[in-house]
Amino acid sequence: MTDSAVAPVRIERDGDVAVVVLDRPPLNLFDESVFAALEQVAAELAALTAPGRADRARAVLVEARGKVVSGGVDVTAFRAIAEGPDPAGEGAALWARLLRVAQTVEDLPVPTVFAAHGLTLTAAFELALACDVLLAAERASFGLVEIVVGLTPSMGGPQRLAERAGPARAKELIFTGERYPAAVLERWDVVNRVLPDEGFAEAAREYARRVAAGPTAAHAATKRLVATAVRHGVRAADDVTPQVSGPLFATDDLRGAVVSFLEEGPGKAGYRGR
Repeated sequence: MTDSAVAPVRIERDGDVAVVVLDRPPLNLFDESVFAALEQVAAELAALTAPGRADRARAVLVEARGKVVSGGVDVTAFRAIAEGPDPAGEGAALWARLLRVAQTVEDLPVPTVFAAHGLTLTAAFELALACDVLLAAERASFGLVEIVVGLTPSMGGPQRLAERAGPARAKELIFTGERYPAAVLERWDVVNRVLPDEGFAEAAREYARRVAAGPTAAHAATKRLVATAVRHGVRAADDVTPQVSGPLFATDDLRGAVVSFLEEGPGKAGYRGR
């Protein structure tokens, strides 16, 4: 697992939850060291959440240390590319790397939660959009501000923002380069829930623990059906539902929950993730 003494991004465990920690003080800026650590962490998460693993993580929570979640990307990283021998090729290679990270997080077979306690800009915001659920503290704010350096967000932000808020809102947010408070983005369906500043970190942990304690295989099926509907349409999701949801009847979680429901009533089942 990533060396927590030196890595700007690392994984910690909280029971069944794999907690991804962004910790590069003072502003948690994204640079090559963070990009490389994210790639390693994404690979570790894919292994940690794999079905059948004895110590499987059944949910992922992304959180950050410090006053802000992230001040964005260290612009010197862009200068190095722009002044290099092949700026277009090197730029494309960087985006390909970061998109693989976003897609790996998005495709994990367990619920993923991003906890934003403060300012969340550019790459950090795009990583949040790759997660299933975005929780925000009241004081949190968000922005895709790449216009200040002549870029468009390219770690998947525009397209994932459009999925959540619609194309017009996505273009508005990116064209203006403004910072938006959590309450506004909750109204736009970008942020799932705005929680009080006081106790936010523990509330986010508790949320992640709660989804981790649920029927893991069923959560994976839900993610696949929603993704299919978004990418290919509702009828496409209908078409794959039997093959995705049918195998749930063979899981210990479903069999145990059915017995619990019939003998004890709803809400009493305990799930073990298989």
